[in-house]
Amino acid sequence: MPQIAKGGKYVFGWSLIGPGGRIQIPPETQDEYGLVPGGKVILTSGSQSTGGFTVSTHDLLQRSALAGLLVSHPDLAEYRLEQGQTVKSKGRLYCWINLNPDGRLELPAAALAAYRLKAGERLLSIRGSNLAFVMGVKGRIIEYANLHPEIPIFAD
Repeated sequence: MPQIAKGGKYVFGWSLIGPGGRIQIPPETQDEYGLVPGGKVILTSGSQSTGGFTVSTHDLLQRSALAGLLVSHPDLAEYRLEQGQTVKSKGRLYCWINLNPDGRLELPAAALAAYRLKAGERLLSIRGSNLAFVMGVKGRIIEYANLHPEIPIFAD
């Protein structure tokens, strides 16, 4: 996992958005954040500067300041919403997605549109907090990462 600038963020790799919204999560990212293939993850819209989305789990959110989100949106917390259907809370969009057994997400077209993404784009997997990692699409970190051809690319 490269550190793209001295004292900067660590990145796990690029993920290409494939047909059908398929996104391969780098294995190292899955390991560090305890993602279980075949399990579920919760996506949150990214910041204005980085775009994309963050990836977390119910357990990580439950033990954080965002636990109230799960209380106020029980359909999200209990996965009763349709997969990829977003809900809005405090200016952010949230949805849940299955992590396929091979470590892939498959975002429905509506979720891709909600997060302003499209097939063919690259997402940079960035170490975030202990709560979530970022799948960023724009901004300064992305510009730095573009200067590092050694960053692995994960594609479907």
